[in-house]
Amino acid sequence: MAQMIAPMRSSRERTMVRAFAPYVVLSVAHLVLQQTGPVWAVTATKALLMPLLALAVVIVARPLTATVRVLLLAIAFSWAGDVALSLPGSAAFVVGLGCFLLAHVGYIAAFLRMSRTRRLPPAWTLVYVAWYAVFLALLGPHTGVLLAPVALYGLVLAAMAAASAWHGPLVAAGGALFVLSDSVLGSGRFLPGYDFPLHDLVVMASYLMAQAFIAAGVLRTLRTERW
Repeated sequence: MAQMIAPMRSSRERTMVRAFAPYVVLSVAHLVLQQTGPVWAVTATKALLMPLLALAVVIVARPLTATVRVLLLAIAFSWAGDVALSLPGSAAFVVGLGCFLLAHVGYIAAFLRMSRTRRLPPAWTLVYVAWYAVFLALLGPHTGVLLAPVALYGLVLAAMAAASAWHGPLVAAGGALFVLSDSVLGSGRFLPGYDFPLHDLVVMASYLMAQAFIAAGVLRTLRTERW
């Protein structure tokens, strides 16, 4: 039996690598374009990233289970958030914030649908409680009328990151990278005197890795559950 399963696992690994390759290539291209321009190319590549990730998930996960469909829904909300945050103005920011909040709710729902070996996330995820307290203390006084939605978003983000730790190091790393990306993003938008030359690169690089790690980690976990 083991001799039969091993080649199948190897084949699935190759399928995953091929499926995720376009997303990885476009991610690198997008990060380069962020530094070189033109702006229209940055916007266009950003809008294509989540569709490519969703395509990779569909290729690897066939047939699509309920958990995978929830994962795809979260990626779809992330795409909507990417598009909204590419637009100028506070209204677009609020729409983008709402889309990503729904994306994190989707990720939490996917994590809860998957099998778990423990009732609660590992004890180390309490670091996200500390992160949330610092997040509110630093940014809260500068968010103005956006305090409530930003506070709610941070709470859901912390919950998603903690829940990601149920499902192995790859998914947990994705959750942590999401927190890093949004922490830098929020600091740049709200923190007075903020000055970080690598702001855009860190935000997008950590975000793109977060999305890939969560998607790939969920797919690997679901595949393991089948065996």
